[in-house]
Amino acid sequence: MAAVDLSTHPGHLARRLQQAHYLLWNTMVSEEITSPQFAVLNALVAEPGLDQRTVGERVGLDRSTIAEVISRLGRRGLLDKVRDPRDGRRSLLSPTEEGTRTHRRLTVRTARMNQIFLAPLSAEERTVFLDLIRRVSDAAESLRDPADAVPAPW
Repeated sequence: MAAVDLSTHPGHLARRLQQAHYLLWNTMVSEEITSPQFAVLNALVAEPGLDQRTVGERVGLDRSTIAEVISRLGRRGLLDKVRDPRDGRRSLLSPTEEGTRTHRRLTVRTARMNQIFLAPLSAEERTVFLDLIRRVSDAAESLRDPADAVPAPW
């Protein structure tokens, strides 16, 4: 069988895009705070007092990943965790003052990084690109269990 053209494979392109993002993130934003950690901080700056499950849903992280991200942010002193007074089985999360300062600093850096990341595209193309990648990402959330996935009609 002949080799395939990987430039037509969305997974291959998504991996390459992720590699570029990772490089830019580490170079321009932070070597200490990861992009998923920033996403969690961002969600909690927007809505302090969310529980871990809800934060994971907001930022698209599975249960085990969100647990590790919350743990790391807590160890760094960037998150406060308090028992929910209405349901002692869950904790409510909020950014600490240091977490809010870190978020503010990284927000400026991510804006600069995104300008460079999307520089090959015109303003109109950026809008279209972000809309398309968001649609694919949102649809992919339903594919967490590939056995349940039904192929979309082409």
